[in-house]
Amino acid sequence: MSPPLGASLPGFTISAVERETGLSKDLLRMWERRYGFPRPARDAGGERLYSSGEVARLRAVKRLMDLGMRPGGIVHRSLPELDALADARSADAPGDPAPETVREVLALLHSHDAAGLRTFMVQHAMRQGLQQFVLATVAPLNRAVGAAWMGGDLQVFEEHLYTETVHVALRSAINAFPRSAEGSPRVLLTTFPGESHHLGLLMVEALLVPEGAQCISLGTQTPVEDVRRAALAYRANVLALSFSGAYPLRAAVDGLESLRAQLPPPVTIWAGGELARRVRRTPPGIVLIPDLAATLPALRSWKLPGGARSDG
Repeated sequence: MSPPLGASLPGFTISAVERETGLSKDLLRMWERRYGFPRPARDAGGERLYSSGEVARLRAVKRLMDLGMRPGGIVHRSLPELDALADARSADAPGDPAPETVREVLALLHSHDAAGLRTFMVQHAMRQGLQQFVLATVAPLNRAVGAAWMGGDLQVFEEHLYTETVHVALRSAINAFPRSAEGSPRVLLTTFPGESHHLGLLMVEALLVPEGAQCISLGTQTPVEDVRRAALAYRANVLALSFSGAYPLRAAVDGLESLRAQLPPPVTIWAGGELARRVRRTPPGIVLIPDLAATLPALRSWKLPGGARSDG
């Protein structure tokens, strides 16, 4: 069990740090080799043990990565510097929800009112419609809740409740949406191994379903070879992959290039999330989706005459 964040002795295992920060074990080990940070102690068995101070810095780095910053330029900064930079970047982020909306959601989380939070999500989804709910409420709320968690204003279990409640609300709305079994295009959604963030996939699906797309979600962490096989088996027109800011850039690009080389040219590959803002050169044959709102223009571009087709 992890010690409290105020503990002075090293005590967080690498699994606990992954859970506390959202940074994968592989990424933590890579940073240790590349940047010399974090620098965990070792227990009698040689297992890594991280201090509470390192965990706090890692959470702040993750928050800045989610705002589009590269880790190499920030991992060596002090915690006060990271917090100040994150606060400044958050203040500049567009599309924040109304303050009363944030206050209401945070109050529901702090009071542990799970039923109230469910009601809030359902009512807003019904009132706004699925696409507007995703773009105008869920996306900016994700940033606000994430910032509250990174800043220590929310506990891990409270952030998990928020994520799960949004997941249930979106899945229910998607399942209730009238669809044809022959919707077009057929969109296969997943992530690579090590990428466990599933909410982004679900939000993309919620934007595509009202446009008539037939979405097939494999969930997260699908091996690249299985992604290839699934794309062929389901005769996918579009393969949509999501990457958080913590996912190693080289591994993402290598996986995308491997898939592009092995899939038929008519299969369009979308790469969305933080990757689209971090990559310096767009891999050939890959469509970058820099934010959720760009999903709909990408879909409409696919539907234009001359757009990619793979109707098998």
